[in-house]
Amino acid sequence: MWGGRFAEGPSAIMREINASIPFDKALWRQDIMASKAHVAMLGAQGIVSGEDMAAISAGLDQVAAEYEANGVPENWDLEDIHMTTESRLAELIGPAAGRLHTARSRNDQVATDFRLWVREACANAEAGLTALQRALVTRAGEHAASIMPGFTHLQTAQPVTLGHHLMAYVEMAARDVSRFAAARARMDQCPLGAAALAGTGFPIDRAMTATALGFAEPTRNSLDSVSDRDFALDYLMAASQCALHLSRLAEEFIIWASQPFGFVVLPDALSTGSSIMPQKKNPDAAELVRGHAGRIIGSLTSLMITMKGLPLAYSKDMQDDKPPVFEAAGLLTLCLAAMEGMVAGATFRTERMRAAAELGYATATDLADWLVRQANIPFREAHHITGAAVKAAEAKGAALDQLSLAELQAIDARIDDRVFAALSVEASVAARASYGGTSPDQVRARVAEARGRLGME
Repeated sequence: MWGGRFAEGPSAIMREINASIPFDKALWRQDIMASKAHVAMLGAQGIVSGEDMAAISAGLDQVAAEYEANGVPENWDLEDIHMTTESRLAELIGPAAGRLHTARSRNDQVATDFRLWVREACANAEAGLTALQRALVTRAGEHAASIMPGFTHLQTAQPVTLGHHLMAYVEMAARDVSRFAAARARMDQCPLGAAALAGTGFPIDRAMTATALGFAEPTRNSLDSVSDRDFALDYLMAASQCALHLSRLAEEFIIWASQPFGFVVLPDALSTGSSIMPQKKNPDAAELVRGHAGRIIGSLTSLMITMKGLPLAYSKDMQDDKPPVFEAAGLLTLCLAAMEGMVAGATFRTERMRAAAELGYATATDLADWLVRQANIPFREAHHITGAAVKAAEAKGAALDQLSLAELQAIDARIDDRVFAALSVEASVAARASYGGTSPDQVRARVAEARGRLGME
C-alpha cells in the first residue's frame, strides 16, 4: 500500500500495533455501501469510465456476498477493512480496482463508514428504548391503582401507585430517545470527498454521494470532516445516560426481588440459581445491567481522553475510536433487551406492596395536609402536630389511622372524625390528582397519552 516510500516493510511489532482489521471489520457493510456510492459518483462525473465503474460496482457486490457468507478475512498485512476490501476487489477484477480510491483517502473513508455505523446504532437504541417503553406502559396500565410505598432516601415517604412508578421510567426513556435522535440529526452530514484533509482537485459531486448514503448534505470543512469524532461521543454520551437509567431500574428490581421486600418475582428466564444453595433465585440479568452501565460510561471516558489533545486533522490515535463504541453498543443492546424482558415478564406482588405502603406512616403528610385544609392551621404547625401523632402511633405500635379520635384529639383538639377519610393509603393516592400526580386517574391519563405517542392504539 505504501511500500514505494519505504525501503523495508513494517516490523512485527508495527504490524501488530497498526492493524485494525480485528475490530474494524465490523464496518464492512458500511465500507461497501460508501465505496459503491463513491464509484457511482466517479462514473457520473466522468472521472472513471463507465466500464470501470460497472466492473468495480459488480466486484464490490461479489466481495459483499463473500463477507456475508464467510466473514471478513483477517490479513494483518492489509491493516484494515478498507485495504482488505480493495485487495480482494483487485483479485476479482484486476487493475481497474485501483481506480476506486481516486479522489478519496482512508481518512474520509473511515469517517464516513464509522458515521454510517453510529447512525444505525442510534436508530437501534431508539428502537430498543421504544420497546422498553411499551413494556413499561403496558404494565403501568395494569397497575394504575396498585398501591405501593413511594420512597425518598429509601425510606417510606408517601403512598404511590405501581403504575405511577413505572411511568417515571417511561419519561426517562423518552428523554433517552430524544438524545439518540438529536445525535443522529447532528451527524447528518457526509464526510466522503474530504479526502485526506484538504479536499481533492478532482471534479467530484459530494452532494451526490451524500444523498446516496442518506445524509442531508456534505460536511462543510474538509479538516473537520476527517478529524471529527463528535458523532461517536454524542452516541456514547446518550448511551451512558441511557445506561444510568437502565441501571436504576435494574437496581429497583434487585431490591424488590429480595425477600425482605418481596415486591416482585422475576422471570425464570432472566434469573439464575446457586451452585450450592438450592433455594436461591438470583437477579443476575438485572445485576449485569447495573454492572454494564459502568463499562458503557468507561467507553465514553476512553474516547474522550483519546480525543482531548489531538491537533487537526487525522492522527493514528483515532483508530482507537471504534472499540469503545462497538463495546458500548453491544452492551446497551443487551441491557435494553434484558430490561424489556424483565418488565414484561415480572410478577408484581401487589398485596406485599400495599402492606408495605401502610407501614412507615406513609400517610403522615395527608394528616398534615388535612390540618391545613380543614382546620386552617399553618403547614409548619400542622407538620409539628403530625409528628406528635406519628410518635404516639409508634408508641402504640399502630398505623396512623388506627389511632382513636380521642388519642388524636389529645394531641390537638382541632382534629375531628373527618380526618379518618384522609388517612387510608387509597385516599392518599386518590388525593394526589394534580397533573402528573399518582392518583389512578392521572396515571391512566398518562398511560393513554403514552400509548398514543408509542403507536400502541
